[in-house]
Amino acid sequence: MVTKLHKIKSPKAAGVHLTGSVKDSAQQIWQAGLGAITRAQAEGTKAVESLVKESISIQRKTQAAAEEKINEATHKMSSMATDISSKASGQWDKLENIFEERVAKAMAKLGVPSAKDVEALSARIEELSKAVQKLTTKSSATAPVAKTAKPAAKAKPANKA
Repeated sequence: MVTKLHKIKSPKAAGVHLTGSVKDSAQQIWQAGLGAITRAQAEGTKAVESLVKESISIQRKTQAAAEEKINEATHKMSSMATDISSKASGQWDKLENIFEERVAKAMAKLGVPSAKDVEALSARIEELSKAVQKLTTKSSATAPVAKTAKPAAKAKPANKA
């Protein structure tokens, strides 16, 4: 601390006392400065460590928030892709149906039977085959076997003259 100067009666003694007082005062200022620097260094280190801890905490929070936003965006994009895919699929189905209808009309105009027509004919042929089979088995069981007729003689071609 700074000491209070007292009035000194002799000028020579006052000069010596003033010099000593200035030295003491300078010494105290010097020590206060060193103390302030030491304290600032200690507190500066603590402040830096505190700032590092805070920045790590903020970085983790920011990273977590960013990951959450990325996950939300990914989910939204997946949802949009699914919607677009289903809409496109529906459009392709419509286009396919239109194409099939037009091809079927063109084939009908050309007289080409459809798959349903062919199936109906196949079923009818099967029914008729079964009916013929029944009739042939009934007639062969009830009627005696007739002799087969001899083939007719071939006609001779007329002579051209």
